[in-house]
Amino acid sequence: MKLLNNKILITGGATGIGLGLTERFVRENNTVIICGRREEVLKEVTDKFPSVITKVCDLTIESERIELYDWVAENHSDLNILVNNAGIMNWINVMDTDFYQQANNEIATNVMAPIHLTTLFLNLTSLDTIINVTSGLAFVPVSGAAVYCGTKAFLRSFTLSLRHSLKSKGVEVIELIPPALDTGISGGKNRNMGYPSVDDFVESIFRQLKEGKTELTFGTSETRAKANNDAIREYYKKLNP
Repeated sequence: MKLLNNKILITGGATGIGLGLTERFVRENNTVIICGRREEVLKEVTDKFPSVITKVCDLTIESERIELYDWVAENHSDLNILVNNAGIMNWINVMDTDFYQQANNEIATNVMAPIHLTTLFLNLTSLDTIINVTSGLAFVPVSGAAVYCGTKAFLRSFTLSLRHSLKSKGVEVIELIPPALDTGISGGKNRNMGYPSVDDFVESIFRQLKEGKTELTFGTSETRAKANNDAIREYYKKLNP
């Protein structure tokens, strides 16, 4: 994908990896739109980067996803990149009394939202790139966040199929596969734990984008992805000629 002069929607673009991508895409002379649930957090981004366009949206709600698309189609019909980044990670146990409720929320955000947004935004004739943010945990799960890991495994599988399905349409499908980073996604559990910074991750991602790669790894996610790919590549080709 080209890195300059795009119009990009980044879901969850006000915090964590999303914010890192927002900052870097702005620096690369792109028009960036971000959405999130908290207006005050979105404002913190525009205070720092006035060119960023914001939209309050709760992606767990189907009607709000449709409203987001309709707003973009009306006001930013030249949008050409969709970044499905928003995600929720809960440390929960199947025996917890609120397990199902929290799991349902994770699935709505991490699975249903990117599926729905993908189908909606493919209606834009200008769309030429979809970027899905998965996780190294898609390959090797951690039991304390079983639902999150399952959603990321789903999104990775969906991304592989989507890339194949959209070849004829000329839409490039890119997967970002971060390892554990120093963000607040898991309720602060991975802050100040010696994990790599979001800045280092984003710097690596942009180097790989410039190289034309479509599966972008970093740190420990690289070895996990490589092992998985070596095992399935030939069989995948047989199933998807």
